[in-house]
Amino acid sequence: MTSIKIKEIAIYHPENIVTNEFYIEEHKKQGNDVKEFLEDVLGRDKRYVIDQDDENSFTMALKASKHVLEKASMTGDVLDMIVFSSQTPEYLATTNAIQLHHALKAGHHTMVMDSNANCAGMMVAIDQTSRYLLQNEHVHTALVVGSDFNTLMGNPEQAITYGNLGDASCAIILEKTTEDTGFIDSIYHTNSVTHANTFFPRHGLTKTIRGEAKDQSIDWIPFDGDMALAPTYEMMEKILDRNHLSIKDIDAFCLSQFSIANIKRVQSHFDIEDHKIMYIGDQFGYTGTSSPFIALHEGIQTGRIKRGDTVLFWTIGGGFQLACMLFTY
Repeated sequence: MTSIKIKEIAIYHPENIVTNEFYIEEHKKQGNDVKEFLEDVLGRDKRYVIDQDDENSFTMALKASKHVLEKASMTGDVLDMIVFSSQTPEYLATTNAIQLHHALKAGHHTMVMDSNANCAGMMVAIDQTSRYLLQNEHVHTALVVGSDFNTLMGNPEQAITYGNLGDASCAIILEKTTEDTGFIDSIYHTNSVTHANTFFPRHGLTKTIRGEAKDQSIDWIPFDGDMALAPTYEMMEKILDRNHLSIKDIDAFCLSQFSIANIKRVQSHFDIEDHKIMYIGDQFGYTGTSSPFIALHEGIQTGRIKRGDTVLFWTIGGGFQLACMLFTY
């Protein structure tokens, strides 16, 4: 039986570290005390922030991609697919994936594609790529890389973005295998009720290109995030049930790192042991598309996630879309 395995994973982040103190002081100048919000609700301590003019979502993706190929003892010419996921792509044309193709010296047979499902993007990309590999007998190996220059979007007037976000990239190599491991299933819940609550560029690409709008930082109109919790519980229960698993069968949970408060609520609802929750939001900030997979990387690096472990991934994309996926690492 053919399965889709995570062969290797690697990350990249800028060297520059910014701690909470900077953002707390910046918001104080506006008369706002955000210390409790940053620390207790979002769960932030520090984050990696791009401070070099020549660094962006593409350069981070390239470094993570080169690293993962090196770890896997592979070269770019063996890749059958390259999928680049970002909500802050450096280029709209040519695609970032085709630029990765060139930089990695991939083959003429390689399929390339950029994708964007906001913060759910890399999970959607891994889901779609896994299913494509399963269906196409001629495609065996894929590189999926998620990279967001998140702080580029940060709005200094909104604590939900300014101080919450961090910059990073994560690259994963997927390959076909006959081992009893890999991709199991995925499930989604989409409710577009908040489709107009978050815009970047704030006034759209047309006005940005024409120079008709000066402020293009993200505009985040507050909404009740609790609306996502009930469907989250339901979809987790459903995907486990249809795969004949229980919460106790899951060895690790790699959830969206957007808010420690939300992670704790999921943990409490299902009575999940602390050691099964992978949390990196205090080190990296919120890295967007790569968020659950940087948590996976951290779990592997620390030995908390081992080969054969069953991992549940969950995240949320703007608008909003919930995505949940099961994978045996």
